[in-house]
Amino acid sequence: MAHESNGAIYTAAGANLAIAAAKFVGAFFTGSSAMLAEGVHSLVDTANQILLLVGLSRAKKPADARFPFGYGREVYFYAFIVALFIFLGGGAFAVYEGIHKIHYPEASADAVIFGRTIPGFWVNLSILGFAVLAEGYSCAVALKAFWAEKGDREAITAIRRSKDPALFTVLIEDVAALLGLMVALAGVILAEWLQMPSLDGWSSIGIGAILIGMALFLMIETHGLLVGEAAAPETVAAIEETVRTEPGVRHVNAVLTQHLGPSDILVNVSLDMEDDLKAGEVEAMVGRLDARLKARNPAVKRVFIEIQAKENSPRVRS
Repeated sequence: MAHESNGAIYTAAGANLAIAAAKFVGAFFTGSSAMLAEGVHSLVDTANQILLLVGLSRAKKPADARFPFGYGREVYFYAFIVALFIFLGGGAFAVYEGIHKIHYPEASADAVIFGRTIPGFWVNLSILGFAVLAEGYSCAVALKAFWAEKGDREAITAIRRSKDPALFTVLIEDVAALLGLMVALAGVILAEWLQMPSLDGWSSIGIGAILIGMALFLMIETHGLLVGEAAAPETVAAIEETVRTEPGVRHVNAVLTQHLGPSDILVNVSLDMEDDLKAGEVEAMVGRLDARLKARNPAVKRVFIEIQAKENSPRVRS
């Protein structure tokens, strides 16, 4: 799914850069706290997409003596950095800016553009409307790529089990951005309608809360991948089924898997073999299993098979 991830990331980066520029212009002319918070959020999102692209690029580096299993986990590291950036650069800043605006409320200033005065309310509304359209398109692209990956699973289950953080990070960012824009629109409209500029600050805090919640969720999801998360249960079950059907296998002691990247699975199998098998037959069996497992799931890149008596096999808690 790498090409889907890249397409969604490039779309999101372009949209966020255009949105950030528009929001900063609006914040400069009107002094809107929510608009400034949204501008920083979009700028952080643009930097995040660049980081994800760097991670995807570095993950493609071939294995070497220093990293014999390759660099696949680079994308997990950069996804975790992205979550930190969202927490600090987006969420924390938005909360700070909102608190400041609540203590020192100011009505949106009118903008003078080409000698013509335009009410700040309409400037903010126009920019936020443009942002909703651009972010909505970016979110649609990310959703299309995500839907192609998730299959029949529920969306939240697919995110929890996905091993491609680049894709679900962009999707969650886009959804959070749309929610933030809704909050910003509500703050701008209510502040104007009720003549309460402090509501602009409260909407900024609301945006910050959304970003912080999203960042914490992404940190939890990428943490497991960084530490060394197993393949999906159905993948492990398929591996075990393939191994059990191999002649000469008395017992499957353990099937240990680990994702070294979104499409790079390490498999370690412990088997108890029939005692009357000759060394050549065991060697041939190991070769067949290696080929069968890789053919059944292209993401399986490395297979290690250990021949052990059942009583001496590793024990793995589920």
